[in-house]
Amino acid sequence: MCGICGKLNFNRDAKVSPVLVRAMADTIAHRGPDDEGYFIAGQVGLGFRRLSIIDLATGHQPLSNEDETVWIVFNGEIYNYQELRSYLVAKGHVFKTHTDTEVIVHLYEEFGEDCVAKLRGMFGFAIWDSKRASLFIARDRVGIKPIYYWISDKSIVFASEIKAILADPEFVPEVVPEMIDRFLTFYYVPGEETLLRNVYKLAPGCSMLIRNGKATIRQYWNLKFHPVPCSTREAEETLCTLLDECVRMHMISDVPVGFLLSGGVDSTAMLGMAVGKTDHPLSSFTLGFASPGLADERPYARLAAERFGSEHHEMSITAQEFADFLPRFAWYMEEPVCEPQAVALYYVTRLAAQYVKVLISGEGGDEAFAGYSIYRNLLWLERFKKAIWPLKGALSSALSRMNAAHPSHRLEKYGPLLRMPFQSYYYSRTSSPSRYFNAHGDDLYTNDFSTRHVDRAFSTEPATRYMTDGAARGIVNRMLYVDTKTSLPDDLLLKADKMTMANSVELRVPFLDHKFLEFAASLPENMKVHGFTTKYLAKVALRDKVPVEILRRKKVGFPVPYELWMRNELKDWVHDILLDSQALNRGYFSKKSLEHLIDQDREHRIYPKEILSLVSLELWHRSFVSGTRNAAPAAHPVAAL
Repeated sequence: MCGICGKLNFNRDAKVSPVLVRAMADTIAHRGPDDEGYFIAGQVGLGFRRLSIIDLATGHQPLSNEDETVWIVFNGEIYNYQELRSYLVAKGHVFKTHTDTEVIVHLYEEFGEDCVAKLRGMFGFAIWDSKRASLFIARDRVGIKPIYYWISDKSIVFASEIKAILADPEFVPEVVPEMIDRFLTFYYVPGEETLLRNVYKLAPGCSMLIRNGKATIRQYWNLKFHPVPCSTREAEETLCTLLDECVRMHMISDVPVGFLLSGGVDSTAMLGMAVGKTDHPLSSFTLGFASPGLADERPYARLAAERFGSEHHEMSITAQEFADFLPRFAWYMEEPVCEPQAVALYYVTRLAAQYVKVLISGEGGDEAFAGYSIYRNLLWLERFKKAIWPLKGALSSALSRMNAAHPSHRLEKYGPLLRMPFQSYYYSRTSSPSRYFNAHGDDLYTNDFSTRHVDRAFSTEPATRYMTDGAARGIVNRMLYVDTKTSLPDDLLLKADKMTMANSVELRVPFLDHKFLEFAASLPENMKVHGFTTKYLAKVALRDKVPVEILRRKKVGFPVPYELWMRNELKDWVHDILLDSQALNRGYFSKKSLEHLIDQDREHRIYPKEILSLVSLELWHRSFVSGTRNAAPAAHPVAAL
């Protein structure tokens, strides 16, 4: 796992500055503290920061082919690289290292842009081909590794993180105001656009070729949800066989590998399958809270560690630590998100970094097999709507009146959906038209901002695009497809990459192996949501591999008591952040509406997610628009708790 960056000037006589490329790489040094390297040749410059995982002695980058006409910088892991290497050696290619990086170089020589179809792993890489004077950039199929780029009429600048792009003095950060509402619509930023003008994300499963000043983007992979009939027994056997293979491949490493345990089925199964697949001792890590009304993951993680013999480590954090990290959280994340669990991930990864360089987690299991309760709830809601079709309008109105009299999060969330068609309200698992920002945005924004910069069709476009493109059939599969294209890469995996790399730790996610995802996408819907049971097939198939106490418990996943903290220990801090003159002068939000939102949450406890989203947005502005260029912010001064 590493950090990459580079610049290509379209004018062949315009040389890239070595000083600039080094400055770009320095901004992402946390991604690779073990080594650095540079390739500068006239109009092109490539930079690299390395976290040494495989072939510790000879894995230096940038790396070239035999005659130095093809150069690569690569971030990620290719899990089938040994098989590919054998194939390439038989074809006559000469290797000078034992790295997966060099496999990509020779694979590119053999197949050109189609080399990506041969790769099984997570990756973001750039290849400079001097013979063709072209730059080829590619991102893995589901977006585990990020690639950002800024393109102007003079050049393209790319990197693993936006911070490296900001190092180029030619780039002037400017907010795209229309993206504010898109963020608040979803609570993260889906799609290829970012909040910074002309800075984009290369979409998952896509590659980009830049030649003669023109950039062409091509989608090389898409996940299609077209169920194939099969028996439960056959599906169980295939699931276990494939997952065991994925875990074995993800265990390939020249350094010790640890496990993030959430106390759930997925991470526990990962740990159990890893036993016997490494010469290094296994270690595991978790974070939990002994807070009233909040599930504590630690006893269940401890149970899994004892069952499978891992050396276990656990921790907790305080409200003070949560607030202290939030400014740096915005700086590391680079995109505003409402993810309190990401703060927990940062701290538990910091603990793990004292023992390992590689972590494996169960991320993606819920997207593959429909593990979130929203999938079950909306499936049954749609069935209910069919049953009461003539009465749905009256019932929806009655529930709205009930919610107005006695505010309820569930009534506010599901009541309005009774009168809407499914394809009109599913914005991904985190959002719908009934969520606060979508239902009350006109009240929240200033009149001027709302009139000039709020376009609901633009805001919801990433979800509506995938809801209607025909790649999935059935209610559950359509939700899974939308989430695989939006919340998975732009929320879940963004958090996973940025928070672990902030601590110079590589995170691997076996459930997101593309062959495993293709298998899951081929399953009938009732093997995912079966009656009222979510993730049905995974629970049945893994029942002998997971302690029964974990198998039967309700899904929680690194819960953080941020709601309680923001209403108590951090209430003054939240007030100062959102109602500060600097924040209000941005002209986005009405002061009166912000005060009303804060008061409503303290009285009814229903808007913590909205408040944290607004805090995240403001801290993002301070880091990337109004702050010191590329300087990591200090902890925000919070009164002693």
